[in-house]
Amino acid sequence: MNRFAALLGKETRALFTSSVAYVVLAAFLLIMGYSFSLTLFLTHTPSLVHVFFQIYVLFLLTVPVITMRTLAEERRQRTLELLLTAPVTEAQVVVAKYLASLGLIALMLALSSVYALLLGLFGAPEWGPIVSGYVGLLLLGAGLVGVGVFTSALAANQVVAALVSLSLFLLFWIIDQFGYLLPDPYNALVTNLSLSVHFKPFATGSVYLSDAGFFISMALLGNLLAVRALGRR
Repeated sequence: MNRFAALLGKETRALFTSSVAYVVLAAFLLIMGYSFSLTLFLTHTPSLVHVFFQIYVLFLLTVPVITMRTLAEERRQRTLELLLTAPVTEAQVVVAKYLASLGLIALMLALSSVYALLLGLFGAPEWGPIVSGYVGLLLLGAGLVGVGVFTSALAANQVVAALVSLSLFLLFWIIDQFGYLLPDPYNALVTNLSLSVHFKPFATGSVYLSDAGFFISMALLGNLLAVRALGRR
């Protein structure tokens, strides 16, 4: 446990001492601050539903940038073999990198919670949809980071890892549009692979275990496949 904690601390420091974390944070806060102000000005409604969907889209674009360096950069610099010869397991390496990246996602959401505080100060929002929306965003981020770490484990170049992750995220963003064109039972199967289908209930105030299970399964599967990819290095 002490070795894993040290590894997690190392990965967290490596992420937050890089320019990537601060560029992503700055871009996220700038875009969302403008979006929140504009949405509130136009709708005059104490709700964050529109903001949640905009954060959802931003996560699709920024998570590949956050996760692309996790393992691909280690392989490019030829430090992955050195890391894996340390007294830690492959699973611990993957999970440490996963949690460090997820920590940045959690920080982004924590900083964006100022929007909810402003609504509470100057309006009377419904807190149920706000809480469920943030839960949904955290689960979405967890699933996306899992996939991002897996693609980084496969790629030898961080740009390739980012492009593969982005392509997968965009595919599973719009895949429900293709699902509706298919006959039973394939339409339901393909539609249920959509990120939008599983995120929308959270953003609108509904929480279903099936939707939470979908994102958790994404995270677990991504980490498992990343460990297997390292095992075949």
